Amino acid sequence: MDRREVARARARMQAAVREFLTRREFDEVETPCLVPEPAMEPHIDAFRAPFVPEGGGAARPLWLHSSPEYAMKRLLAEGFPRIFQLARVFRNGEVSDTHNPEFTLLEMYRAHTDYRGIMEDLEETVAACARAVTGGTRISVGGRPLELAPPFERLTAQEAFQTRAGVDLAACDGRADRLRAALRERGLGVAGDGDSFDDLYFRVFLEVVEPTLGLGRPTYLVDWPAPMAALSRLKPGDPRVAERFELYAGGLELANGFSELTDAAEQRRRLMEEQGLRARLGRPVYPLDERFLAALPRMPEAGGVALGLDRLLMLLVGARTIDEVLLFPAREFLAPR
Repeated sequence: MDRREVARARARMQAAVREFLTRREFDEVETPCLVPEPAMEPHIDAFRAPFVPEGGGAARPLWLHSSPEYAMKRLLAEGFPRIFQLARVFRNGEVSDTHNPEFTLLEMYRAHTDYRGIMEDLEETVAACARAVTGGTRISVGGRPLELAPPFERLTAQEAFQTRAGVDLAACDGRADRLRAALRERGLGVAGDGDSFDDLYFRVFLEVVEPTLGLGRPTYLVDWPAPMAALSRLKPGDPRVAERFELYAGGLELANGFSELTDAAEQRRRLMEEQGLRARLGRPVYPLDERFLAALPRMPEAGGVALGLDRLLMLLVGARTIDEVLLFPAREFLAPR
């Protein structure tokens, strides 16, 4: 793949993002890459980068951010109604055909809407990128056509597990023991009894459900089980599910988004649970971002999403690996010597 042409395609894609979102009255913002409290996702490790005072003194712990989410939500709380960022983000240990430890996210938030509103913003943005890079919205992935014009398919996690795996997630009610029993009944492989609900969900999801998503046109997988709410709010009227979504297209996971949680006490509880899980997994335990938690009560109802721009570019130019769309992929210097 011609590196120069790929670089030009990236430039056209990023220009299309800026032009489209600016027309929709989004403000482009920048937030720090170095942060004193990184995001708390249990399975993501941040790069530690201590600040050492030039004149001497104790080093202060800082990390390269894995997402600009906390900072951008503080901007929502300050009154920014529509914001986006083309953010360089960093995740330690992630190297594969679809992962690079340094990559680019489109992170965007819109106040006074929910996950449905931000999904509409996102699918229009993806279509604008497709037109900028390919001249249209119909591409080919693995010899099969993929239409990137809105609207995208919307499929609930309940529907996906019921139709693809024969598992009734609602009946499991977020309990690992019930999900484990349902998987065993269907003859789906499960590990030991100590696996969490998340572990069981993702094992079956990756093997059985994910390969069926985003074929023909992109798929939003929506309304995730409540134990997997992350930073999203629970669905009003049905607390068994969270207003969370992921976007899949042509076999790739492209984006993750929410109706944003604004309950500071609930958010603190979830983050402390994740601290405990990180400790049990033997991962570094990060401090809570108290400034983020203090801002949450002032934050309006909002929808937010993070889109992996490198993966979207892979899709649009027909790349097989993320290395093909990066001028300097990490595997060049992380390969065994």
